[in-house]
Amino acid sequence: MISKIRAVSAVVYTLLVIPFSILFMYLLPKYHRKIRKITADFFYKIFFVKAEEIGEIDKEAQILVMNHQSFMDVIYLEAKHPKNLCWIAKKELGEPFLYGHALKAPKMILINRESKKELIYLLKEAKDRLEDNRVLCIFPEGTRSNGEEKFLPFKMGAKILIEKYNLKVQPIVFCGTRKNLEIGKLKFNNSKFFVKYLPSITPNGENWYEELKTNMEKEYLELYNKG
Repeated sequence: MISKIRAVSAVVYTLLVIPFSILFMYLLPKYHRKIRKITADFFYKIFFVKAEEIGEIDKEAQILVMNHQSFMDVIYLEAKHPKNLCWIAKKELGEPFLYGHALKAPKMILINRESKKELIYLLKEAKDRLEDNRVLCIFPEGTRSNGEEKFLPFKMGAKILIEKYNLKVQPIVFCGTRKNLEIGKLKFNNSKFFVKYLPSITPNGENWYEELKTNMEKEYLELYNKG
């Protein structure tokens, strides 16, 4: 019951606060990162979100590659990361009125991951954001996993993007965020979750992408068993 009440409170927060955040991002586009950070940080604090952080953020990384379990993944990084993040997300996430503008106002990259034609668009938009000194954020699984022991297969768009611009990659592993917050089912247990920042890499060798996934899964499994 407490979990549901907390989830409803989170929805109310979203409906009350996000419209103002969107308005200010459109009115003050130069400050959209600060607006997003304040909004996420406020959510993080009023709900007493508990995360155990392992490792350190690499401020020189150009792209963050992460597994995805819950919207808490986004809230956490928006609150904690010092750089101006640019999320690469599914195009359909931009369709709902409220959430859509929350992505469009700060110029996030929305793509149709099933269309090969979108790859050209992704590369073009990513180049623009990188030149604006933004840090790209991508979930190579393409969708949320079920929070169990295995990752979903990594899609190839992230690999192509990283190799194209020879980006410095920081892998980040989330564990327990789905148990913490599953807003679609009105569950907000607010249990502690883990965030592990792995050492940054640059693409090297033919199998670097497969090795990246293997290493992230290994680190995730250790956290999963720990939790």
